[in-house]
Amino acid sequence: MTSVLAEPAPGLLRAAPIDFHKHTMGPDSLLRYLQLKVHHLAQDQNWDSIRVVGDYDRTAIISRYEKTGKLFNIERPTATAYGRELIVRAYPGADYVQHYALIIATYLAMTGRPADVVTYQPPEQQECRAALDALTLPLDGDLVIVGWGLQHLAPKEGVWTRGPGYAWQRSDIAGRRVVHLGFLHSIWGDVAGQVVARLAELGAGDVVYVGKVGSLTPAIEPNAWLATGNTSLLRGSLVSWDDFFGDFAASQGGVHSGLHVSSPSILLEDRDWLARHSPSYAFVDPEIGPMGAAANQAGIGFGYLHVISNNLASIYPADLSNERHEQVLRRRAVLVDRIRTIITLRLAGHPARSVEGTR
Repeated sequence: MTSVLAEPAPGLLRAAPIDFHKHTMGPDSLLRYLQLKVHHLAQDQNWDSIRVVGDYDRTAIISRYEKTGKLFNIERPTATAYGRELIVRAYPGADYVQHYALIIATYLAMTGRPADVVTYQPPEQQECRAALDALTLPLDGDLVIVGWGLQHLAPKEGVWTRGPGYAWQRSDIAGRRVVHLGFLHSIWGDVAGQVVARLAELGAGDVVYVGKVGSLTPAIEPNAWLATGNTSLLRGSLVSWDDFFGDFAASQGGVHSGLHVSSPSILLEDRDWLARHSPSYAFVDPEIGPMGAAANQAGIGFGYLHVISNNLASIYPADLSNERHEQVLRRRAVLVDRIRTIITLRLAGHPARSVEGTR
């Protein structure tokens, strides 16, 4: 029988597992997704206490489930054992620490183990900002392209300059100075907003985020379309930004435009969440809203052009549990090539006409 622990110590929050039967992924896909994410020490052993904190520490025990075969976003939270207590060290961000704690608690519940052992300690905003002080780039009005798929978007002949937890390369595209910036760790949720704020401090003129979103529209097949827009629902309020793409990206073939909603954790996107946000909103991810809000505050341009990677409103063979399958990777390679083409045309001041693809 599951024990009921005393209330967490001050500063700690209990991570309650979600009702996995109500999640939009369904229990089978959700469990496969969690197995890819949970640190192996939390999967292999039972603990009296598991605490998730914001502490980027690569000297701690690295998960054997970290990704391979790509340059960026390969690092998972690390862990340190103190007797029967496991401290899980995530990159400092309020959304990411909560998200990873929910991942562990839900995994334990789904595998029949006590989940009330999981707590998390949200980092202070000062800690989150300080973590990005290590990001130092010489920028002077450059366009910075950050996010996913960068090894395919950046010039193949370019050389990556490495910093602590990130790498970048500079190029010239259609007469505009462009910096491709990738992180080894996740820039989940509010961390992504801190990245935009830091880039603005360093002199960025515009920031473009390339990543993946979930669709809230049943008919949109994953890995077949791109998404863009200029407005997100962030913590209950709509935020819009000076869109780098203007109307250009939305006019291109194979691109859907719509309202976005920012969610701090995939685990919170159950069927009740979907009913509240569909059909008013088209897309969901954790980063776009915080990034747009940060760009607004800093007075720089921002835009996103994302692969639609999964569908919360309908069941398709491809979802977040099988992103590494060969067919998925092949289809996404085509979309990344389209993203590169659209960005290049936008930088060249190309008139708004469709590139190859159908709406």
